[in-house]
Amino acid sequence: MTDYATFSTTSHPTRRQLLRGSAALAAAGFATTFAATAQARPDGAGPEIGIVLYDGFSLLDPTGPAEVLSRIPGARVTMIAERRGPVRTDTGDIAVVADRARAEVDRLDVLLIPGAGNRGTTAAIRDSALLQWIRDVDTTTTWTSAVCTGSVVLAATGLLDGHQATTYWASAPYLESAYPVSCLPHRYVHSGKFITAAGVSAGLDMALYLASLLTDEDTARAIQLAVEYNPEPPFDSGDPTRATADLRDRALAVLERSQT
Repeated sequence: MTDYATFSTTSHPTRRQLLRGSAALAAAGFATTFAATAQARPDGAGPEIGIVLYDGFSLLDPTGPAEVLSRIPGARVTMIAERRGPVRTDTGDIAVVADRARAEVDRLDVLLIPGAGNRGTTAAIRDSALLQWIRDVDTTTTWTSAVCTGSVVLAATGLLDGHQATTYWASAPYLESAYPVSCLPHRYVHSGKFITAAGVSAGLDMALYLASLLTDEDTARAIQLAVEYNPEPPFDSGDPTRATADLRDRALAVLERSQT
């Protein structure tokens, strides 16, 4: 058995050293790849990725993709909100800090819009300033993406008109009835410059796909391994198309009880 307390760090590289070496190798070929898929910034760095937060967002919607996208060599991932500071999730128990205010951001290579509970989504689609900011920033992006009911927020801007998309399973009927959007029951959907994900955890799948577009498939595969995304849930109950009506009702009740 290995004695981890006395394991030598002089004859074996540390995890940090290994990661730094891998990052250096990946970065060597990244600039050319990114230049071919997006307009690089004047400083020659990787993509500028912004995740917009608003009151009542669902925690994993922005943080899951941020974990993946922040591993792209040279990428800069920033949380953005109406103003700098903490923004509360739909449960009210947790906050994520926005480092930049929307007024400070007028261009991004990638924009990501997370979803929220009923309260947060309803407020977001009625927030004309937020919707206009998304429209303005979208004129500069290579990719504009959304997770869960973030697709509804994106649709409210009019940018998704005529496109295919996906969203949280319980919100799909509303998305199609309220906006000229064709909703598909997929984990993520790529339509034009827009990439949308189904509910919450599907944002991880979408982020890996987006990483492959920003770099290449080998880099995206390496990121997947780096974050050890190899889900084997204890229950086979995550597919709404195979869920019973009772389970669907229970799932929505769980969400409703947990949200403020």
